[in-house]
Amino acid sequence: MSDVLEQLIELLRLESIGVNRFRGQSQDLGFRNLFGGQVLGQSLSAAIQTLESEDWNPHSLHAYFLRPGTVSDPIEFEVDVLRDGRSFATRQIKASQNGKAILTMIASFQHPEEGFDHQAEMPEVKGPDGIPSQLELTRMFQDHFPERVRDIYTADKPIEIRVLDPVNIFAPQKTEPVKYAWMKADAKMNGDFNQHARVLAYASDFNLITTALHPHGVSVAQKDMQVASLDHSVWFHRPFRMDEWLLYAIDSPNAGGARGFCRGQIFNQQGELVASVAQEGLMRKRDLPKERS
Repeated sequence: MSDVLEQLIELLRLESIGVNRFRGQSQDLGFRNLFGGQVLGQSLSAAIQTLESEDWNPHSLHAYFLRPGTVSDPIEFEVDVLRDGRSFATRQIKASQNGKAILTMIASFQHPEEGFDHQAEMPEVKGPDGIPSQLELTRMFQDHFPERVRDIYTADKPIEIRVLDPVNIFAPQKTEPVKYAWMKADAKMNGDFNQHARVLAYASDFNLITTALHPHGVSVAQKDMQVASLDHSVWFHRPFRMDEWLLYAIDSPNAGGARGFCRGQIFNQQGELVASVAQEGLMRKRDLPKERS
């Protein structure tokens, strides 16, 4: 396992500080605030640690981002055990920094069970081979990034992401609100399905709201754009491995009220739909001169 992947696994592991209470550290990815995917993965991790047996797998989570998190303060997680049934278990998680809630989540778990089976077809798109990664593109254009975050953006990443037909964030053009991105952990992972689920929850927050910006010819690189995740849901459909290529097929069917709505379907290379994602995010264009005055 690579150093950066091991650091991510450790970041999502959490420290127990009491009955159903945990503490996690923060990581600076160079964004203005704490990366929402980190809090998603850590909140799911906290819930998993309160389960009575390892025979529970997450099947869905639904979260609201309440406040921006900081990259310098630890996060405390409090888990409320709502239900432990024979087939399903439910947890409510509150993540806080400095005594203020930054995220609340409901997570549901199920014992593996057979049943009816159907799924959407995987889109016919180019495979991951030969597509430059987001990290490679960042390093190619590193001089365009602010010096204070340049080293963070160009550092090795635990999740390799390869976007088909990426948008130039420094000169965005209007295009359809659709994005296809291949992603996987940058090295082999150990652990059970729950560990892979935690990492997918973390990675599922990448590339969503930026897809909703496509039709408007703007990008997160613009100083007058305020972009943030507002809520986030994941449904886990089938077993998968995060150290094997997964296709993240994203579209944004709606934007309005300074919010963009995005949907994502995650497929493995065998064409199996392993997870679905939905998110609404803030996408606000600010009048900077007026704010300064």
